[in-house]
Amino acid sequence: MNKILIANRGEIAVRIIRACKEMNIKTVAVYSEADRDALHTKLADEAVCIGPAVSTKSYLNIKNIIEAACITKADSIHPGFGFLSENSQFAKICEESNIKFIGPTADVIDLLGNKSNAKEMMKKAGVPVIPGSDGSVQNANDALNVANKIGYPVMLKAAAGGGGKGIRIANNDQELETNFNIVKQEAKISFNDDEIYIEKFVKNPRHVEIQILADEHGNVIHLGERDCSIQRNHQKMIEETPSTAVDDKLRKKMGEAAVKAAKVANYSSCGTVEFLVDSDKNFYFMEMNTRIQVEHPITEMRTGIDIVKSQIKIAAGEELKIKQKDVEFRGHSIECRINAENPKKKFMPCPGKITGLNLPGGNGIRIDSAIYEGYTIPPNYDSMIAKIIVFGANRNEAVSKMKRALEELVIDGVETNRDFLFEIIRNPDFIRGNFDTSFIEKRLKNDC
Repeated sequence: MNKILIANRGEIAVRIIRACKEMNIKTVAVYSEADRDALHTKLADEAVCIGPAVSTKSYLNIKNIIEAACITKADSIHPGFGFLSENSQFAKICEESNIKFIGPTADVIDLLGNKSNAKEMMKKAGVPVIPGSDGSVQNANDALNVANKIGYPVMLKAAAGGGGKGIRIANNDQELETNFNIVKQEAKISFNDDEIYIEKFVKNPRHVEIQILADEHGNVIHLGERDCSIQRNHQKMIEETPSTAVDDKLRKKMGEAAVKAAKVANYSSCGTVEFLVDSDKNFYFMEMNTRIQVEHPITEMRTGIDIVKSQIKIAAGEELKIKQKDVEFRGHSIECRINAENPKKKFMPCPGKITGLNLPGGNGIRIDSAIYEGYTIPPNYDSMIAKIIVFGANRNEAVSKMKRALEELVIDGVETNRDFLFEIIRNPDFIRGNFDTSFIEKRLKNDC
């Protein structure tokens, strides 16, 4: 690969550009009119405006992005996360335009993008799945039959869902009938696909995912787990590795299941297999994300493996040089997502100009961000503006470092969730590793 166009913005665009520079690969940034002064446009070798601020006319505009790649003679495109990263049509058009899509094939994205179909495939492959409907449910009566068969509570989920959207819990027949059409409507609006399916609702689980790397020659390895249980409205806020809920025996089983999932899907690139883990240490497949994850840095900190560089090498046709037995896990890593939002006003986004900035530093501290003093955060995109990643010899050291890092962080001019994150990090149950996906709802409900 000689030149990569990054079809994204913000910190992930900066992250990819940095990896490319270290690999001596030229880069092309694309930007909307709202991002004309964004950091990724300044770091890339070239920058092309692809449309106005609204995403559908810029970062989701396939035609403009492909044209930008052709004009700059980019031979490949990295989609980052969000936007077009899991859009099979985009991957297919890249292929038809003789541009390498840095990710899995369009067919694989289609296969795994439908959560209902992916679940059926995993079930046949012997990967544990949550009890639920056999594929999608067509109407409320079918949904009632499934719910009464597997027992309440159940979850209604958009088959093409992601990012915590298109999910509702029903505790009885009445709630299911009420929520059925709501979820179908949400799915149609969010994903242009109103297909939904039903799963048994696992009470108070841990959300644990396995990072995998798979090349185009059939080699697959996993890089351990990440615990993503600290979340609000199904949106992750804090991630860590290793998980306090996973012992060596369970880690081995989950890793093997993730590798099996990737192989049965004929997967290549980096990817993440997401599981729910119950209080009895049973684990169940939820979905497979066919892209780089927001939280990938904590795995990089713990294994020393650069996932973005690995992703690029795989797309270039290289064979994985590291075997499973060679993956070394050390220490503990935690990530906090810094969002420009006001937790005291129901997490309302807070775009605006950054008038003062101090980012934490020191041994074991990594900041992934695209902000700078004087930068104006536009109101058009996701509110995440930075990620603080810490590494310690053990969990206690990592927690202490995160406390110190959050104390040092100063972002003036806009509201952020820093204090809310600090409250979680200081919480005695979090410090003890005693939490699940309901942690914020139960312990910090006054702020939610």
